[in-house]
Amino acid sequence: MDPFGHPDLQRLGRSLRSRLDETLDAEQSAALSAARRRRSIRDVCLDAEDRAAHVIVTTVDGQLSRGRVAAVGVDHVVLADREIERAVVLAHIVALELR
Repeated sequence: MDPFGHPDLQRLGRSLRSRLDETLDAEQSAALSAARRRRSIRDVCLDAEDRAAHVIVTTVDGQLSRGRVAAVGVDHVVLADREIERAVVLAHIVALELR
């Protein structure tokens, strides 16, 4: 008889696998939440640039700028809307809406 084929060990193995899966899911969820909390506006802009996403940016003076994220620098983001490119200083952005 195979000692690892015992019914009690099979139940125990399934139980441990289930607990491990639950633990891994919880750890991944916690890591994702922590990463989202640490993301800066620049990180969001970099993701938007990778996806060629369109955004609406609100700056500290209340102005709205919209366009596709064409480039992201160390301290600014470039939004392209048709033939117009506008550089917006990251420190001036108070809201960023992805489209």
